[in-house]
Amino acid sequence: MKQGSTSRKALSSVLVIAAFAAFVSVGTLAVFTDSADVTANTFTTGTVDISTVPTTALVAYSNMAPGDVITDDIVVTNAGSLSMRYAISSSATNADAKGLKDQLVLTIKTIDVTGPGVPCDDFDGTQLYTGDVDSSAGKLVGDSAQGSHAGDRTLAAAATETLCFRVSLPVATGNAFQNATTTATFTFSAEQTVNNA
Repeated sequence: MKQGSTSRKALSSVLVIAAFAAFVSVGTLAVFTDSADVTANTFTTGTVDISTVPTTALVAYSNMAPGDVITDDIVVTNAGSLSMRYAISSSATNADAKGLKDQLVLTIKTIDVTGPGVPCDDFDGTQLYTGDVDSSAGKLVGDSAQGSHAGDRTLAAAATETLCFRVSLPVATGNAFQNATTTATFTFSAEQTVNNA
């Protein structure tokens, strides 16, 4: 057999294989396809929404004398859609430099055990705080820093709780506190409980 004939046969074989490969690769592009859309994947965030009743002048007293006491209740509401925890802090003025804010005694308790229908008249709920009106660093109940802390109060979505606030001027209060004034602001700080250990 001649070498030229062998070369032509080899070349013919290569061309046939190349043509077949081209046909196969073109053939694989012709396929049936379909797709399906999964729609309406909606995500809505929850809310943390704390409110109080009353919103101002929870405990106020004019012309206090040593031995006087004022007690009132406050309703704390979780108006949001998420379970929340909350803390209570306070800031108080001392504009006249007499220090009444440190002389007054504030006590916070949960709703009465004996007669919760009249929430604070027995003042026998669980004690949450007692001390001066703005405490150390302003912390009264729990801690407003993020995360769970001792004393934090928890409320489920749409739940409420009643707390009792009592402020007294001790009988032993001396003349230095005559005509003294202080104003306190109580701050209720809330945060979500889910994914927030």
